[in-house]
Amino acid sequence: MNSQPTRVIALFNQAGGVAKTTLTQNLGYHLHKRQHRVLLIDLDPQASLTKFMGLVPAQLEKTVADAIIEEKPLPIEENIHGMDLSPSNRILSTAEMQLVSAEMRDLRLKEALEPIIDAYNFILIDCPPSLGLLSYISLVAATHVLVPIETHVKAFEGTNELLQTVTRVKNRANRKLQIAGFVPTRYDKRNSADLRTLGAISTQLESFGKIFPPIPRATAFVDASEERKPLAVYDPNHAVIPLLDSLAAAMEQLS
Repeated sequence: MNSQPTRVIALFNQAGGVAKTTLTQNLGYHLHKRQHRVLLIDLDPQASLTKFMGLVPAQLEKTVADAIIEEKPLPIEENIHGMDLSPSNRILSTAEMQLVSAEMRDLRLKEALEPIIDAYNFILIDCPPSLGLLSYISLVAATHVLVPIETHVKAFEGTNELLQTVTRVKNRANRKLQIAGFVPTRYDKRNSADLRTLGAISTQLESFGKIFPPIPRATAFVDASEERKPLAVYDPNHAVIPLLDSLAAAMEQLS
């Protein structure tokens, strides 16, 4: 049993291309390095996290879809870079449509986690880039939501809808849900537009949750994902590593 309740963190932004999957994998790895038991859940039909972790989605016999649609035990691939993974593939797209008419659909992921939740200190859910049912059931199952937000002028497009979705879940289906904070991503300090956007993120969102230091744009993230490795495994001395570790340390403080 955990001395502290398991933190279930949904990484959520309905926009694509905000480094959500990259952040999920790397945050999970740094939590593992800090001696935590970590489960990653790929709830995106694009299965990017599953690929980043070195699995071939099309070859998987069991995925997270089995748990949320068929109510079977959550399939878990163990000890990939020290983390466990519940993988995904394209079948999850069909599963989302089936959820529309499923009984107690809001609780499908939450109930799938219940038998295994005490085995982990942290469960990180990589949500799809949408406000659909898969994201909704992730927020219902989560204790916290962490929002990656690109330091780009378009970053605020849809932020209100994102916050409204979180509020809707918190008001009804999951009253204990907390915003863990916002992580600015793909930041280039040499770009004046990025600087302005980072300032706007801080000004407009700090009343909703903590604004973490920005994660810079780095081609090493792409290279590492192509090698199916977290950045700290691919390039242990990369300048971004301390930032990722400090984010993991901040997640340890969540209650």
